Amino acid sequence: MADMSGVDCAAGQCFIPASQRPDGTWRKARRVKDGYIPQEEMPLYESKGKQWAKSRPDHPIGLAPDDVAAAKARKQASTDMGIPGLAVTTKSGGMSKSQKKKAAKKKAAAAAADTEINKMLEDTHVSNNTNADAKQPVATDSTKRLRNLKKKLRDIEKLETQIKSGELKKPGKDQLEKIKRKSDVMQQIEELEEELEEGN
Repeated sequence: MADMSGVDCAAGQCFIPASQRPDGTWRKARRVKDGYIPQEEMPLYESKGKQWAKSRPDHPIGLAPDDVAAAKARKQASTDMGIPGLAVTTKSGGMSKSQKKKAAKKKAAAAAADTEINKMLEDTHVSNNTNADAKQPVATDSTKRLRNLKKKLRDIEKLETQIKSGELKKPGKDQLEKIKRKSDVMQQIEELEEELEEGN
């Protein structure tokens, strides 16, 4: 008695008969349990969530399936027309004279717009600011810049006290440079305070 799954059951024993591989060699017959289903014929596992998603309707609740089919047909018809926004090229043989003139005007206007854009792009310049002062962004607002400078001064004074107290035994190169800039920072603070006094 042969099963539909390729498993032969005779005399109470089931086995998969010998078969030939694509390269010409033969597989041995294998004995299997009753009710065995080959892996190729085993149905794929689907979780309950996947089964539920498949059983859900494709359209919103309350919308008639006929309306959905009509909307899909309209959408398909609109996509068959081509890419939205892309000018459709047609043969000029079927155009009237006025249509040809309009098409020529549109083409000339598009070319003029392209040349105008190209000129504008050529006139634009990108500046490359490689100043030594460009390491940190310069604050446009004077009060903001003054706050930043005062913060730098506090950091410098903190470093000096750490060096004097012995907390910082070997200051790094950057820290020493920062301390050297103390006079410049103080001078900038004085200048900004004068500007703010004059502005008020």
